[in-house]
Amino acid sequence: MSLEGAKYVVIGAGVHGLSTAWHLAGELKATGAGDGRDIAVIDKRDIAAGASGIACGVIRNNYFQPAMRELMAHSVSVWESDPAAFAYHPVGYMQISPEVMHADVARIHEEQKAIGYPSTFIEGAQESQSYMQDMFFDWQAGGITSILHEHRGGYANNRKSMLGLAGKAAAEGVRMHLGAKVTGLRREGGAVTAVETDSGTVACDHVVIAVGPWIRDLWAMLDLPRTIPVAAPDRSHSVERDMWTYWALQEGTLEVDPGSFTDNRGHMPPVVHVDTDAPLYDEAGALVTDELWGIYYKPDFNFGGVQGGAAPYRVDRPTDDVAVDPYGPASPDFVVGQDFARMWTAALAHCHKRLAGTSHLFSKEPSGGIGCFTPDSFPVFDVFSDNAYVIADSNHGYKMLGVGALVAKELLGEKQALLEPFRFSRYATGNLHPVSHSPFPWS
Repeated sequence: MSLEGAKYVVIGAGVHGLSTAWHLAGELKATGAGDGRDIAVIDKRDIAAGASGIACGVIRNNYFQPAMRELMAHSVSVWESDPAAFAYHPVGYMQISPEVMHADVARIHEEQKAIGYPSTFIEGAQESQSYMQDMFFDWQAGGITSILHEHRGGYANNRKSMLGLAGKAAAEGVRMHLGAKVTGLRREGGAVTAVETDSGTVACDHVVIAVGPWIRDLWAMLDLPRTIPVAAPDRSHSVERDMWTYWALQEGTLEVDPGSFTDNRGHMPPVVHVDTDAPLYDEAGALVTDELWGIYYKPDFNFGGVQGGAAPYRVDRPTDDVAVDPYGPASPDFVVGQDFARMWTAALAHCHKRLAGTSHLFSKEPSGGIGCFTPDSFPVFDVFSDNAYVIADSNHGYKMLGVGALVAKELLGEKQALLEPFRFSRYATGNLHPVSHSPFPWS
């Protein structure tokens, strides 16, 4: 059986697949090379059925890596282009940090100024305390010596934003083959000529692979290596690394009225990210950790409370089921454990007096999921097998709405400077992204 083929077949109906399809349809029309009817999107289940559909939804520019920062500035502009369709809330974003991160965050601020991305930088323990108490009357976090307040960014509602994106693609004539699981890639002369699914075969001239945490399986279908040598920056040696590793994402919701978690002026506050090395204690007074820890959170009506997360943990040996279907309904990694609930609720109370004694309000609903990371925890955007464009987001995905616009141009032969730092060749050359002092692997 053959499904209707297309010149461009996009695998994945999440943020990258839908954004690429939408922007590519516009580029084809603008150049007279075709239109949305030349594009088909394939997904094993439905629109936003995977990582994009359960994403926390935070949209920020706060990156220590210059290439990531510029890419995020571009993506924020796309979010801002249609806030209603994308269910986007431009409340801003705050990075609140201890002294060990001070120099890193100061550098981010200076480089944000250089690219015209507006932010305010507060330095000093007392100055930081005053700035936060002017925003939140009950702010009490310890160990803070700097604040980077980004005035753009914020968050979006996960499924609503993806449905809005799918609507834009459909309006351009893009076709959707939903409920079709990819089982193989047919190749002739090295290039992919068709995508095989359990519902039939879809012929194509070009394929875009935008499958989030399922990338390991599509990577194997292209006969690409499971491990790769990663060169040191000085090229003195290389280390063999797994191409893909899996991390369990830790996110959850505190079931308090999100409308009550406003700032001192009655407004919805920015997304707050706090890193600190102040000792953290739970409600019973027991030590949770005396090492560097971090959380992020925001009041969110979509989740019905204060929602956010903390640093993920590595899943050393993911099962085949996790790798193939990390967001499947039977996946045990979809449920956040009690260790996270204890840490995250204690951290919220560490920051806000109003949240003391509220750990019992932590939602028991499944949350979190599995993220698939590259060897350096940053994305890969590149072409393999002549005509297979791989978008491997390394769990930075949801916020990078603008990547699809750049990939669309590259599919039509126009190389994009913002994507150049993310080519696969960087592992062989040792031209890797710098690493910050943040406790989060994606920073």
